[in-house]
Amino acid sequence: MWRVLILALMTGVAAGGVTDSARAQPAPKAATKPAAKTAAKPESKTAGAAAAVAGGAEPTLIGQFGTWGAYSATPNGKKVCFALAKPSSSKTNPPNRPRDPAYAFVSTRPAEKVNNEVSVMIGYALKPGSESTVEVGGASFAMYTQGDGLWIKNAAEEERMVEAMRKSADLVVKGVSAKGTETTDTFSLKGLAQALDKIAQDCRR
Repeated sequence: MWRVLILALMTGVAAGGVTDSARAQPAPKAATKPAAKTAAKPESKTAGAAAAVAGGAEPTLIGQFGTWGAYSATPNGKKVCFALAKPSSSKTNPPNRPRDPAYAFVSTRPAEKVNNEVSVMIGYALKPGSESTVEVGGASFAMYTQGDGLWIKNAAEEERMVEAMRKSADLVVKGVSAKGTETTDTFSLKGLAQALDKIAQDCRR
């Protein structure tokens, strides 16, 4: 069910279901957050983009800052905002293994009291039970995995991680696929601070 919603969003963006200025931007591929991290229903923990399509709302590009696009939507009357970017470089070991596009998301959902939640869609099925890492600003953060999604393992560190992302040049994500392929994705953080400021401003309305 969740993949249907995600694919619907991607199709809508690709078909022009957002503002003209957003059509040139990469179609976001969000994922449902696993229920293990929260007692809330899985429906309430979809990343911002998936939540938008769940309520039939179309995401609107509200600003482009460097490599980061800031989007908003109002599914079921509830405001959702998110920033997303594609990696500036991707490597696999062994080299040139096929995979879907990767995306980094930072979502804010005021109705759920969620602020600046970081997630990464890595573009392939991760090795079951594996852990990945995100390196930013000289610090390393452990990420737990499910399907093709990554979320910070220790939620108490998420605010520190976001602050490091605001001040650093790059974010490096490392993972291992179900087939044993090792990947390293580097996301430029140029413009992220401005994108986060924009979605914070927009989601207060």
